[in-house]
Amino acid sequence: MPTANISQITQRIVERSRPSREAYLERLDDAVTAGVNRSSLSCSNLAHGFAVCSPSEKSDLAGDTVPNLGIVTAYNDMLSAHQPFERFPDIIRQAAREAGGVAQVASGVPAMCDGVTQGQPGMELSLFSRDVIAMAAAVGLSHNMFDAAVYLGVCDKIVPGLFIAALTFGHLPSIFVPAGPMPSGLPNDEKARIRQLYAEGKVGRDELLEAESKSYHGPGTCTFYGTANSNQMMMEMMGLHMPGASFVNPNTPLRDALTREAVSRAFQITQAGNEFTPVGRMIDERSIVNAAVGLNATGGSTNHTIHLIAMAGAAGIRLTWQDISDISDTVPLLARVYPNGLSDVNHFHAAGGMGFLIKELCQAGLMHDDIRTVYGEGMEAYGIEVGLNEDGTVRRSPAPEISHEPKILATADKPFQPTGGLEVLQGNLGDAIIKISAVKPENRVVEAPAIVFEDQSELQAAFKAGELEKDFIAVVRFQGPRANGMPELHKLTPPLGVLQDRGFKVALVTDGRMSGASGKVPAAIHVTPEALDGGPIAKLRNGDLVRLDGESGTLEVLVDEAEFAARPAAKGQMVKNQHGMGRELFAAFRQAVGQADHGASVFGV
Repeated sequence: MPTANISQITQRIVERSRPSREAYLERLDDAVTAGVNRSSLSCSNLAHGFAVCSPSEKSDLAGDTVPNLGIVTAYNDMLSAHQPFERFPDIIRQAAREAGGVAQVASGVPAMCDGVTQGQPGMELSLFSRDVIAMAAAVGLSHNMFDAAVYLGVCDKIVPGLFIAALTFGHLPSIFVPAGPMPSGLPNDEKARIRQLYAEGKVGRDELLEAESKSYHGPGTCTFYGTANSNQMMMEMMGLHMPGASFVNPNTPLRDALTREAVSRAFQITQAGNEFTPVGRMIDERSIVNAAVGLNATGGSTNHTIHLIAMAGAAGIRLTWQDISDISDTVPLLARVYPNGLSDVNHFHAAGGMGFLIKELCQAGLMHDDIRTVYGEGMEAYGIEVGLNEDGTVRRSPAPEISHEPKILATADKPFQPTGGLEVLQGNLGDAIIKISAVKPENRVVEAPAIVFEDQSELQAAFKAGELEKDFIAVVRFQGPRANGMPELHKLTPPLGVLQDRGFKVALVTDGRMSGASGKVPAAIHVTPEALDGGPIAKLRNGDLVRLDGESGTLEVLVDEAEFAARPAAKGQMVKNQHGMGRELFAAFRQAVGQADHGASVFGV
């Protein structure tokens, strides 16, 4: 049974956060008082700021009466999820003119694809890219030319980075504008099957590439429910999207209408409008709890047990792993989306999507329905289905009372499981996170000898050599933030999945990450303290009996306590992680980064 309800968890976060939150709001109020006063800029400052604008826009921006909207975009045309943003600045500028304002691209921020870098050296830059994105957005907004901002981002580290920037500039109203998922391609479970066959050597590279290309086949977000789509869910749960915006496909009339509507709304919530809504005031402890509720109710990405802590910290809010775990104990699983089910996010959206989910959570008292949003007061306006009127404007109707597909979306009184599935593991190996919503009950407890690796390639080589045909717990260490940037180890999923399917009891223990695609193999990830900091994981040896218990929430090595305490910690060989693919540029980040349970941030959260 839950030990605390949502209100109690929220209140303890409020109390814990009081000093840092009050200091944050004081800084925000000072920035609001200072305002965006373009007429106070020197003539040279202002001339540089609007040099490329039209004569009418220059006239508008010369004074303070016409609002200017800053566009922060993560567009590039390598990421399928971000390629649709190429069109958005023109759409936004036109919508701004129609609304009586001006819009300028304030900043472009980097956006890397974890799908491209999985298992590659570039993955060691991935987590740090979040903080780089926050800083890049800050550089653009520091010109102080803007009355509000819209943020164009979708994928893994991009939205958390943009969120941190938005809350750092919390005196500005902010709206997040997504691009939407690509249409459904090869079913995700079939893709996973081909990956396992490839890992076993039963199909070749040509067959694997064909399957992958049918899965990732066009513009839009990948359709499995990983970190990218969890991002969109959280933005809507916090009221940072226009209602219903999360999962509308790109390059459609409805998607463009939602983007134009976001621009119009952004001007209404500036200081020049009638509903001034600075984002730092709008986002509070209740908003952050709503994001964690959504994460658990949908079986979302384990990455957000790191990101959400860093995101909250940008607003002076102190969130912990225990808060997220307790919310998981309180909130039932209402969605079955791959890897927690067979359906993808397009099926989820068609079944009722975010509108149905929010309606159910609000009616059950499992989320805060009284928060301020970019759309106004309360989350009731988000319990909707979205469509297009004949005149091209957005139409909203109440969410269905019953899911269009009960196998994908459940009601709060008849959930798929009584808890959300994200748990904190604790024991003599430290603290860790496990996602058990996709793990069958019979696989949630594994007690087996450890096999220790210090690189994921070592495990893959051992698998190919036939050395892992037994019960074991794979320990992949020196993968933490300080060691090598905490890469995702998602390429370990196929071989471990193969071994589990062959009847062996297997699990993973690592101070690295797995990703939003954490699946059927039990994995204790984000182990803290990490091995490079001398954490207990650095003392493990081959053959040590380890017990991972996802039911009781424990992670332990079953070795004599005195003997284990006396062991020296392995040092690890990190030389090869220091150079190549830009890793040398991130040495300062590796030295400054905090622990995973503190958000793995270089900003001192």
